[in-house]
Amino acid sequence: MNGAQLVVEALRQQGIKSVFGYPGGAIMPIYDALYDGGVEHILCRHEQGAAIAAIGMARATQEVAVCMATSGPGATNLVTGLADAFLDSVPVVAITGQVASPLIGTDAFQEMDVIGMSLSCTKHSYLVTDIDELAPTSRGIRGSSIWSSRSSYCRYR
Repeated sequence: MNGAQLVVEALRQQGIKSVFGYPGGAIMPIYDALYDGGVEHILCRHEQGAAIAAIGMARATQEVAVCMATSGPGATNLVTGLADAFLDSVPVVAITGQVASPLIGTDAFQEMDVIGMSLSCTKHSYLVTDIDELAPTSRGIRGSSIWSSRSSYCRYR
């Protein structure tokens, strides 16, 4: 099982039935895993729309909702929705792509410090650089994203 399949399996095991997102290069492995993973993808026209749709889903269902985007500009476009979720204590999980680990910190194409950018508007923000960290981080989605004060959560891949 590869990393993308681990993420989708963790989502499925935690009762996540659908994710909102807009595909792009760095997140494509997860999109490939969604195809056979039992989690529905709901295509949005823009990453910000994916975050706002996840907020609506979480509010309507009283459950954790998930949005996804690629690295760089895709991730930055999620921030407005994450800030809204954070300020309103709505449990939203964001999963983004990232450039290859050796390229982090080199101003690579579509590289962005999403951890630094999201710290002020999320409950947790993670950069997973090793597949051994992926399963424990992914399994904590529901536990970290509960209806409590400032409960928004961002998991950055």
